[in-house]
Amino acid sequence: MSGEHTHSWVALLLLGAFHGANPAMGWLFAVALGLQEHRRAAVFRALLPIALGHALAIIAAILVAMMIGITLPPVYVRWVVAAILIAAGVRFLIRHPHLRWAGMRVGMADLTLWSFLVASVHGAGLMVVPIFLQMSAATHEGSDHNHLASAMGSSAVLATALHSASYLLVTAIIAFLFYEKFGLGLLRKAWFNLDLLWAVALLGAGVATLLI
Repeated sequence: MSGEHTHSWVALLLLGAFHGANPAMGWLFAVALGLQEHRRAAVFRALLPIALGHALAIIAAILVAMMIGITLPPVYVRWVVAAILIAAGVRFLIRHPHLRWAGMRVGMADLTLWSFLVASVHGAGLMVVPIFLQMSAATHEGSDHNHLASAMGSSAVLATALHSASYLLVTAIIAFLFYEKFGLGLLRKAWFNLDLLWAVALLGAGVATLLI
């Protein structure tokens, strides 16, 4: 196991935990559904489609980066990703985009789509792309052209799986604690500006991408 891969795996796990802790990324919706139906099962039933939608947003961003990488050198791909991340961070500083659902009576497909759109709008997938690029650079070093596509595909699957597993674990823990122990009233007392934190995270990810 190389040091580069170890750092990338840790970064993916930490980023997944960070996304999972963000109420806008799903656990708040799951808790609201549970409180509405007065059933713990409703909370946990919502978590898998929410995690699936998040994972689809991650893999979609990675696939776009891979397709761009076919026609552009890696250094240009990094610049493109960094520019988009920084632009998204600036957008969150100026204006806070939030998707609103028509009603709380949603099915599993609706939850998956909602989670995919929220993660995409918030730039969650884009934040994983720089780590994927770093993993790919370490994996592809010394590889011939025939193995390049296979290696990139493996890196994409691994990056998505690690990030999504961490995201789901943290989302499930927080959703359970708020449903069983804290209740949504705690959020009214201890709320802080998550939009500002998210904007700073996007800007930081963009700058870090330039430094890879």
